[in-house]
Amino acid sequence: MAKIARTSDFGFTPLELRKIRALKTPYGIQRFLNETPYHIARSAWSPRRVLHGRTSHCLEGAIFAAAALRVLGFPPLVVDLEAESDTDHVIAVFQVRGHWGSIANSNYAGCRYREPVHRTLRELAVSYFDDYYNLRGERTLRTYSRPVDLSRFDDRGWMTDAKDVWYIPEYLCEISHTELLTPWQRKNLNRLDKRSFESGLHGHRWK
Repeated sequence: MAKIARTSDFGFTPLELRKIRALKTPYGIQRFLNETPYHIARSAWSPRRVLHGRTSHCLEGAIFAAAALRVLGFPPLVVDLEAESDTDHVIAVFQVRGHWGSIANSNYAGCRYREPVHRTLRELAVSYFDDYYNLRGERTLRTYSRPVDLSRFDDRGWMTDAKDVWYIPEYLCEISHTELLTPWQRKNLNRLDKRSFESGLHGHRWK
């Protein structure tokens, strides 16, 4: 997927654009998320609010990453990973030389960045499977959505909105998702082992 031209400031101020462009690469965007605290709140901040607040949760981190990718010349794409007996996880996705990678914020250590080495979106989604579990140690990832181009919300000012952008997660909940597991696989999953469970909680923020 080719990069898109930088033809707009997307509503950001010159200073905001400099801060985002200073991230330089998809992994630079991930470093920004890694270096800012994860917060637990019922909110849906726009990228501008994340940039200034320097904190985010899963949804906000993905929306910020999509906006930052756009400023760097990539399409602003997100994918919804849907879970059973757990919360969904939203990731920003990008392609380099035909291979998919992702940027994400998460309260679980293994559910963040993926290098662009995955040939398909399904392959990328499956890479989150073992690290995606609830506090009962159950592997909970079940489906994934198609990539959603957030430019569809440009008329609502999603990148710089002062209000919560709930219309984005509401849309992600409405679209179709693709199953990752067969019924037999879903029925026969084992719980996570103790060492993997504990390592995934490194840096976990409790309510």
